[in-house]
Amino acid sequence: MTATDTTALPRAKPAAPKQRAADIAYNILENMIVTLQLKPGTPIVEAELVEATGLGRTPLREALMRMSTNGLIVQLPRRGLIVSDIELAEHLTLIETRRVLERLIAASAARRATPQQRKDILTYAKKMVAAAKKNDLKAYMQADQALDYVSHEACRNPSAVAAVIPQVIKCRRFWYAFQHEGDVEAGAKCHMMLATAIAKGDPDAAISGAEALMDYLDSFARKVIDN
Repeated sequence: MTATDTTALPRAKPAAPKQRAADIAYNILENMIVTLQLKPGTPIVEAELVEATGLGRTPLREALMRMSTNGLIVQLPRRGLIVSDIELAEHLTLIETRRVLERLIAASAARRATPQQRKDILTYAKKMVAAAKKNDLKAYMQADQALDYVSHEACRNPSAVAAVIPQVIKCRRFWYAFQHEGDVEAGAKCHMMLATAIAKGDPDAAISGAEALMDYLDSFARKVIDN
């Protein structure tokens, strides 16, 4: 190879985009709220969050502003910022709204997903089923989040995704709060039904899968409310 012949040189892979500090802060705080490490009604103390996360005040403040928009954080007179309560009755209307969006996202993903996305969606659904059988909550929720992420990418509808994400987050927190009333195997079965339809490229079946999943969440919420 001559000094000017570069054909044999290995090409550098493009660097993965770095996450913004505010996005990292948001992800950490969201996880703390959803998994109830920060329980409903907990005051938000900036200094404590800085110490707990190791992040600066500026990205934390930006993350808290986003959470206020999503309804995870609320500001009360003379009390400052606190983690929002879980409103049982309002949760049913949340599911009602989410149902419309999930139908749209499911049908769009069935039509628009790439072959790799269809494969990944089915893989994550299978992981949910396996985790449910082992009662491995951590693995179940990780697969659930991964499945949501790929499905949202596959639907190619950023507006629908932006609208549904706050509802998904609140449903996930609700589940953590009342998981003793839940049935992970039933939930995994609904996710598998939805994933299979998307993987096959069947919009009508995908809508049916989304409906089954929302029926499951509605039934779960009503069980919690009745008890």
